[in-house]
Amino acid sequence: MPTSNPLLDSYSAVILAGGLAVRMGGFDKAAVEVEGRTLLTHALDAVMDAAEVVVVGHQVPTERPVTFVREDPRYGGPVAGLLTGLDQFFRRPRTVAVLAVDMPRVTAWTLRRMRHAVGDRDGAVLVDDEGRRQLSMVLDVARLDAVAPELEERHGMAMRTLLEPLDLAEVPGMGDEAADIDTWTDLRDLGETEWPSGPHVT
Repeated sequence: MPTSNPLLDSYSAVILAGGLAVRMGGFDKAAVEVEGRTLLTHALDAVMDAAEVVVVGHQVPTERPVTFVREDPRYGGPVAGLLTGLDQFFRRPRTVAVLAVDMPRVTAWTLRRMRHAVGDRDGAVLVDDEGRRQLSMVLDVARLDAVAPELEERHGMAMRTLLEPLDLAEVPGMGDEAADIDTWTDLRDLGETEWPSGPHVT
């Protein structure tokens, strides 16, 4: 995975947007708005550097070309979503960025920090201030393929189980980068915070 300059390497991205959002009454998370823009729009902005983007979730109009797909097995969880999305790329990438749609404070700058942190490891993952890994990461596709389970084993598999064999750099979130929106209370609380400080990304 590593090259002389990881920030210049091409990568593709999978956005996980197919969850049931049970704690939000089954509302489509991708359509939830933060500061006047949908969570899906925030996620697409975060992966603006990606050569290709696959969104695992309901198809909706977007400003940039993306591929939509539903996870197999249906509602099988993030592992099923990631591996289904990975199979949809026109060209299989060397590196894939993975981002849950409910993390609107993740930006292109966040992804660039993670890509820079990889070095000669299998990838990098964003961690919160308590050291918990979040669904925001970059992974070496060859290493991911090597540990991917068979289709019938993917349903309900925890992401930490999939990633356990991989050597991942842990990148601390800055500000509220590692915050996710699982409930309407999370959405309200996020609206009371500021974006993490860092270079302006356009």
